[in-house]
Amino acid sequence: MLKLIRLELRKSQFKFLKSVLIADLAILGFMSLIVFTSMNEGDFSTFADIFEGVFILVKAIFIIFASVLLSKLVIDEYKNNTITVLFMYPVPRKMLMAAKLIIVFLFTFISIFLSDIIISGILAGIDYFVPGVIQGTLTQELITANLLKAGTDALYAAGIGLIPLYFGMRRKSVPATIVSAVLIVMLISSGFGSFRMGNMIGFSLTLALAGMAIAYLSIRNIEHQDVA
Repeated sequence: MLKLIRLELRKSQFKFLKSVLIADLAILGFMSLIVFTSMNEGDFSTFADIFEGVFILVKAIFIIFASVLLSKLVIDEYKNNTITVLFMYPVPRKMLMAAKLIIVFLFTFISIFLSDIIISGILAGIDYFVPGVIQGTLTQELITANLLKAGTDALYAAGIGLIPLYFGMRRKSVPATIVSAVLIVMLISSGFGSFRMGNMIGFSLTLALAGMAIAYLSIRNIEHQDVA
């Protein structure tokens, strides 16, 4: 499986690391602007508020990234019929498709987890150089709680990021894949005040399991599917 993943990455010329870096810099710049413009207004000025803002933005952006990756690795292959050539290889179709979906899952999980930690850490460090810009104290309990939240958020989002596969595969459509991801992001980011749908563990877990189920169903009968 590892060889298949490496071959798939090499074949698709995986260059998303540069895009991840650009996205992280954009989130960092946006959140820094919010931190400094809110310091005299009292809104969005505590460590907890800032970490929450980072988690929402990172999760939203990388779920959409996952849909782009699904489009490149899976939907485009079906749309351009290159999947037929791929399935001629002396390798079970299930393993080929599983390798593609594992890439999407791991990319989403690792990108979100590391981005949450790095961007939150840099923003927290601003308080060291500009004392008082962030209200409150960065305690060990707050750090531990947010590390756990970063891990669970990344895991849920990696599962949720597979849901657009269902909509994309119905018509072999890249736009349908990406638009469905945008709608999912709007749903989990919606709420009022400090309440967010995506913060409800039961809701996020249900969506993540739905994504995993869609991934499983997409490869379960693939050995006997007509892909022409």
